[in-house]
Amino acid sequence: MATATHIITEEEAASHPQAEAVVVRFAGDSGDGMQLTGGQFTLSTALAGNDLATFPDFPAEIRAPQGTTFGVSAFQINFGSTAIETAGDQPDVLIAMNPAALKVNVDQLREGGLIIADEGEFSARNLAKAGYEQNPLEDGSLAKWQLVHFNISQLTLDAVKPFGLGNKEALRCKNMWTLGLALWMFDRDRQPIVDWLNTKFAKAPELAEANIAALNAGHAYGETVEIGGVHRHHVAAAPAEPGLYRTVTGAESLALGLVAGAQLAGLKMFFGGYPITPASALLHHLSRLKEFGITTFQAEDEIAAICSAIGASYAGQLGITSSSGPGIALKTEALGLAIMTELPLVVVNSQRGGPSTGLPTKTEQSDLYQAVYGRNADAPLPVIAARSPADAFECAIEAVRIATRYMTPVMLLTDGYIANAAEPWRVPDMSGYEPFPVSFFDKAPAEGESVMPFARNGDLARPWIKPGTEGLEHRIGGIEKQPGTGNIDYSPGAHQQMTDTRAAKVNKVAESIPDQDVCLGNPGAKLAVVGWGSTFGPIHQAVRRAQGRGQDVAHVHIRHIWPMPKNMGELLKSFDKIIVPEMNTGQLKTVLRDQFLVDARPLNKVSGHPFRIAEIEAAIEEALA
Repeated sequence: MATATHIITEEEAASHPQAEAVVVRFAGDSGDGMQLTGGQFTLSTALAGNDLATFPDFPAEIRAPQGTTFGVSAFQINFGSTAIETAGDQPDVLIAMNPAALKVNVDQLREGGLIIADEGEFSARNLAKAGYEQNPLEDGSLAKWQLVHFNISQLTLDAVKPFGLGNKEALRCKNMWTLGLALWMFDRDRQPIVDWLNTKFAKAPELAEANIAALNAGHAYGETVEIGGVHRHHVAAAPAEPGLYRTVTGAESLALGLVAGAQLAGLKMFFGGYPITPASALLHHLSRLKEFGITTFQAEDEIAAICSAIGASYAGQLGITSSSGPGIALKTEALGLAIMTELPLVVVNSQRGGPSTGLPTKTEQSDLYQAVYGRNADAPLPVIAARSPADAFECAIEAVRIATRYMTPVMLLTDGYIANAAEPWRVPDMSGYEPFPVSFFDKAPAEGESVMPFARNGDLARPWIKPGTEGLEHRIGGIEKQPGTGNIDYSPGAHQQMTDTRAAKVNKVAESIPDQDVCLGNPGAKLAVVGWGSTFGPIHQAVRRAQGRGQDVAHVHIRHIWPMPKNMGELLKSFDKIIVPEMNTGQLKTVLRDQFLVDARPLNKVSGHPFRIAEIEAAIEEALA
């Protein structure tokens, strides 16, 4: 492999200072392997010690027509030597593998940013598919950005020629060529990628060697060729507490958190699921963890999935089910059964965009009403929301704790961004977590007394009785029941009492959750930016920047959506103004107004993409004007 050495002069170093953070977006056809490329670049970035956040952005179509704009797949990563909490507002570097990828993504590139394009794909046919009348690489329309282009396709074919691959198979290696160039640009080690390729293609070593050759060729191209506008950047490692780290997506973190929660409760776990984007990844991860006493079941539909989980909870295991908004709608009647029978159940909702099929691969926060209010009759349940991929671990444990302590279903909200995005995670020491072991009721009543499956403890939770326990035969079902005995009773007084008791039990959850904190700023500030879920990163950075300009603003982020912490009303009323950024049309805003009679003002976005920091900064400026 050709190499070159170039000594950086003081003048060159001054003209290209080390960046604190860089945003790179890989974009290409959905068959170009952009998610794979981004994932492996993320691996190398994590190993380099940078803090990072990623944003995979892919089309809904399984395989859109090649070269079309609606078939573009992209992967964005923001990495740096300081705390990174979002995937970045605007890319600094766009690597576009075809005209469609350029067309879809170029307007999001910051002015003066770098475009690297595969000119080999800019044929007349591909330009027409993307809607270009002229070649943008040649007509000056990209003048406000730095532009470099070379024939990545041909360079890849040349690199893998010795391995005798067909043309189509050889071109599949061009994502590795591109990755090699990116690794050179940001001073990354190739060896972890080489090791991964050898493992991935262990049964086809010729493919491993071809991809490694392409990776090395891309790296060598950066080393040996004078590419105007392309410079090598070294981004220093971010400061971090000592410990064992790994990168996790929200789905991985959630799976590990559910396992940890079941272990802390002393229970085996049953997961009943049905495939739906973006929730399917949770089933995939849990299916690999059977050694922890987990049974995973892919049901024939959403209703069967939740009913199987309810059956597992009735039998004495921890029942878990998962879906996205459309699937949660299908599960709703069975969710009412879990509320009526008062069984512990964790329901994960990985939210996605739009009603019906909507935007299957895009993110949104539009299921908060569905989670809090979306059942027939008065059927409350606790709702909590994860704010980031790593936070999903803690939220999963909390969901299990609440479900088993209060004998209730719990809804855990994530979204498409959290599920697919990745960030570094310090692996926790589980010895620091307090177990909450479940005690099954197994004491038979005295002669002449009845089993009381709906008797209440101090938390208003009923006893959990395993079916088949001798002497504890009892009736349970979806028809209204007599308080205490569980016998069918739909008299007015019984229904009033049971409805009130179920609501009071859920409200009691507030007694065992922490007070709401102010995660940045102070109570009583002129403005509070109140968020939930995956808006955490952009809100936190926007508030931090606003404070740096001397503005009196605070950030409040809510994990426990229902019931809310006991001090929430007092805290919110301490602020002069409140704005609530949400990726919906104002759902948390309405809940806050309803519960606490505060003048919460909405900041809404339903584009399928996360908030940009600049959007929230602008809202802060307007609110304080």
